[in-house]
Amino acid sequence: MFGFFSKSKAPADMPPLVLHNTLSGTKEAFEPLNGTVRMYNCGPTPYDEQHIGNMVPALVGNLLRRSLEVWGYNVSQVTNITDFGHLSGDNEGNADEGEDRMSRGLRREGLEFTMENMRTLAEKYTKIFLRDIKSLGTPIEKIKFPRASDYIKEEIALVKALEEKGYAYVISDGVYFDTAKFAGYGKLGGLSDGPSEARIEGNSEKKNSRDFALWKFAEGEQKLGWESPWGMGFPGWHIECTAMIFALLGRQIDIHTGGIEHIPVHHNNEIAQAEAITGKQYVRYWLHNNHITIENKKISKSLGNTIYLHNIVDKGIDPLAFRYWFLTGHYRTPMNFTWEAVEGAGRALARLTRAYLEMPEGKRDDAFLQKFYAAIGNDLGTAQALALIWENISTLNKATLREADKILGLGLADRKSTKLKVTKQEDLPADVQALAKERDEARANKDFAKSDELRDKLDALGYTVADTAEGQKISKK
Repeated sequence: MFGFFSKSKAPADMPPLVLHNTLSGTKEAFEPLNGTVRMYNCGPTPYDEQHIGNMVPALVGNLLRRSLEVWGYNVSQVTNITDFGHLSGDNEGNADEGEDRMSRGLRREGLEFTMENMRTLAEKYTKIFLRDIKSLGTPIEKIKFPRASDYIKEEIALVKALEEKGYAYVISDGVYFDTAKFAGYGKLGGLSDGPSEARIEGNSEKKNSRDFALWKFAEGEQKLGWESPWGMGFPGWHIECTAMIFALLGRQIDIHTGGIEHIPVHHNNEIAQAEAITGKQYVRYWLHNNHITIENKKISKSLGNTIYLHNIVDKGIDPLAFRYWFLTGHYRTPMNFTWEAVEGAGRALARLTRAYLEMPEGKRDDAFLQKFYAAIGNDLGTAQALALIWENISTLNKATLREADKILGLGLADRKSTKLKVTKQEDLPADVQALAKERDEARANKDFAKSDELRDKLDALGYTVADTAEGQKISKK
């Protein structure tokens, strides 16, 4: 049994912060190891620009950080940059096969195969990634973004430690972790205990199918990599993350996040190698986000449906509209991206911004915020939290909505300079006046479906509607 994590409570006036832990398969009240929450988010392999699906893990990490800070915790956050060694088979379950993705990027851009060019390529696309997540409401200055290539010594040291403890063995293409020697391998996500005895086709030297590479030997004419006690090569993908976590956060951390595709292989391998070394629980809470699809299809370059954040911006849509769209769902539930949906999210964000700017300053409404925090506290229930805002939009004030936006991250308080051009109803065109009057009647009769339908008609005519305590206010877009 591992040692227990010490408990630290959130402020007494806050509801519990409950998170779905992949390790247990249940929702658990969050209890950090100590006063500072140590959180690691799986980051990108920057061999190319990251599509919108790859923005979701960053959004989850930011949403979680914002929530933890509102709950009163200090947060130390690390998001890795895997700038070498991520094989193309990693996400398909065959983590030690395929072409290195950074090498694929070098080939695509016609660059010579050198370590210097690999680092240059990585920095080029890391810069774009950081720009994108910053535009989505993530303060990048609060996060450490270590490059895996800066931790070679630490990665080699971990492989040596595993070898000394009897967990590693050497075959012709690298050093491998012997999963048969780690009791309970596969415990994350409820996978079966113990490794399969089947051997992976094309690598009969492995003792069993789940054994994974700790160090891969350099191959081909280029033979890129670093010198090690086992020969020229590069660390396995999994050992990179553990080395950076140990170096920057410690040997036990509170939260580890990533996409659901990492559960079967990458994250189970992280657990095995880390706990084999320390004999202690590696991560207390594992959080995994689901995928997004585009028009109900998996995002794939081969399907020609890859969308990048700059494509959204090029259409004149605020990048925070994508964040708003993400908040209307749940991080553990699949979401389907359509242009109609993100455009609708942009209109909703514009309405919310206008409503905020027209609100009185006021004092924070603690009764409302308790309901809002309860929604967020239920495994980051952002859809329910947004619904609460819209249900109470006519009675909210700036002070209250600013508090809520500390979690939502929509940047409402930063839009003070926006000038509203609210038009008097009698100055509106006759057809717009008629729709506005009809909508007033629908709201008075509590026919909210009709009210929403009329709002959409006004929107199609180029007018934005903000519902306030004084009634609806209409402005030209």
